[in-house]
Amino acid sequence: MLEYKFDTQLLIEGEALSEDAIHDYIVANIPGDCLLVVGDETLIKIHFHTNAPWKVLEYGASLGDIHDVVVENMERQENGLQG
Repeated sequence: MLEYKFDTQLLIEGEALSEDAIHDYIVANIPGDCLLVVGDETLIKIHFHTNAPWKVLEYGASLGDIHDVVVENMERQENGLQG
C-alpha cells in the first residue's frame, strides 16, 4: 500500500509565476511526496504524489489557467489495473 496514491500532474499558465513560491506553498499545505515544480514566469509544470489531488488542482487554478491535467491512481496501477 502506497502512502500517497495519486500521481498528480498539471500545467499552470499565468503571469509572474514563481517555482519557489509554488513549491513552498505545496510543501507547507498539501501532504505528499515526489514534488517537482519546473518552468518559468508564464508556464509551470507540477508533478506531485498526494492523497488530495483536488487541493493541488484548486491551488493551481488560483494561480492561472490549468491544463494537461493528469491524476493517476498508482495503487490501482500497482495492482495491475488501469490507473
